[in-house]
Amino acid sequence: MLPTILDLSSLKTAYAAGLTPLALVEEVIARRRASDDPAIFITETPDDVLRTAAGELMARAPEPNSLPLWGVPFAVKDNIDAAGLPTTAACPAFAYDPATDSTVVARLKAAGALVIGKTNLDQFATGLNGTRSPYGAPRSVFDKAYVSGGSSSGSAVTVASGLASFALGTDTAGSGRVPAAFNNLVGIKPTPGLVPNVGVVPACRSVDVVTVFAATVGDGVAIRKVVDGYDAGDPYSRKAVPASLPVAGLRIGVLDGTEREFFGNRQVEVLYDAAIERAKSLGATIVPFDYAPFRQAAELLYNGPWVAERLAAVKDFIGTNADDFDPTVRTIIEGAKAYDAVAAFEGQYKLGALRQKTLVEWEKLDVLMLPTSPTTYTVEDMLADPIVHNGHFGRYTNFANLFGYAAIAIPAGFDSDDHLPAGVTLFGPSFSDDALAPFADAMHRTLAAGMGKDKSAVIPDASRVGEPDDGLVTIVVVGAHLTGMPLNHELTGPGGRLVKTCRTAADYRLFVLPNTVPPKPGLIREPGFAGKGLEVEVWKVTPAAFGRFVQNIPAPLGIGKVTLDDASQVSGFLCEPYAIKGAQEVTELGGWRAYIASRSKA
Repeated sequence: MLPTILDLSSLKTAYAAGLTPLALVEEVIARRRASDDPAIFITETPDDVLRTAAGELMARAPEPNSLPLWGVPFAVKDNIDAAGLPTTAACPAFAYDPATDSTVVARLKAAGALVIGKTNLDQFATGLNGTRSPYGAPRSVFDKAYVSGGSSSGSAVTVASGLASFALGTDTAGSGRVPAAFNNLVGIKPTPGLVPNVGVVPACRSVDVVTVFAATVGDGVAIRKVVDGYDAGDPYSRKAVPASLPVAGLRIGVLDGTEREFFGNRQVEVLYDAAIERAKSLGATIVPFDYAPFRQAAELLYNGPWVAERLAAVKDFIGTNADDFDPTVRTIIEGAKAYDAVAAFEGQYKLGALRQKTLVEWEKLDVLMLPTSPTTYTVEDMLADPIVHNGHFGRYTNFANLFGYAAIAIPAGFDSDDHLPAGVTLFGPSFSDDALAPFADAMHRTLAAGMGKDKSAVIPDASRVGEPDDGLVTIVVVGAHLTGMPLNHELTGPGGRLVKTCRTAADYRLFVLPNTVPPKPGLIREPGFAGKGLEVEVWKVTPAAFGRFVQNIPAPLGIGKVTLDDASQVSGFLCEPYAIKGAQEVTELGGWRAYIASRSKA
């Protein structure tokens, strides 16, 4: 029997145990028919077509799990082309039949995934709430009175309700993140340009991103890795140069008191504070930061010339079909007529100035953690004030693509009545997508709030996210190369990065090597010695820098394996035993930094 939520690990286990894609398809068909939300899909893949696709997959790859996404059902936001199904962008008069798949859908199909249908959205991906569609408004899986979030409304609900293992969305202002928060899901928002937009109806072409809704961070990352990669057909596609982040002691920027705004929703604020405490428990350093320049940039997306990109995307169609637009969407898009080319350049100048201000904040941070949405609303409340209330949803999302950040939205738990969920989003620099994932995964696992509508579901260990291979070499330093010490520039100069400060295992001793300039320590291991461990730093450097480093080490020092207090072994500085004969021992001080400090006091 399949679980409520069709996460990748559970599905692969079921396939390994004998389930077939044909049987899975029958289950999906049954679940679609039993769904109590008629607004999820704009077009369902017909039952027979879905059965045929499953049969063709089994003929192409008969061995279970022989493809990365073998037999995995997924849904596609209806502004992304999937051959055989119309693309509407939630506007019937705009509908067309794509001859080919979008790049992302083609890559997913090649990996064995099965399209179960095209999902509802805020028309032309303009909105964060999910009510701006002639096909109806999908609802939160936890309370039908509340919005699902948008614009990728149907995509989130398909996953949260157990109809699909994952779904594609798009994100310009937060559309791949807000619906995740409202439905207890993970939302993967890649760095702009990482995932190609060929075959995607644009909203704001320069900042649009294809996103993934999934049950777990591990699932979302695995799916993103199938669809990402350069495509010359997309003018904004980029070849990724992965960015790294510290594996420990992550500095997380959080809202301070002056920039906190939850629009009266104390429940979401409490959940945000709880997320901060969980981050602390995972070893993060919490750093309040000035959100003002990020907020001011966010305001440019709808209250600045970028709204003109929305008009550019549909200028011909709106000229002949203005009455076919949702009234709110039409109001927003036609508002672009107030901006001219001068305003566009002035907007770019303002964004550039704000970017410079954000760089000051990033100097003290590794990632940001913000509420995904500061509040939520009922459908009735949203329809009563659609622009203002929608704007509340975007307070902590709109800036991300303008600045080119990677982001992962994760659940943050449920309110005090165990009624509605909220979420937080982790933001990292461009192409830190993989580096963000381990901490996001750890945060999700510590929450223990289930997956989607199944609050009791346990996140499978098989989907756990490990540290990415960044191609760098790890090295332990104990003396003059420590932060602030005379030789630290030999690490920082070639771009070395501090990973963490920690201690060695208990059986290491530290000595002052005579006649060294600057003063250097000798670290030796003595099995059976009962010490307290010595303070060291773990750094990462490029292989070339590591090679130069090793080549220039003077005798009696050398590189060997240093055992740390967590039992891990990392290459680091060790000393030949003969060199410590008659040398001053400083083990009792706990590390070289303490020794240097003691000298200055003498």
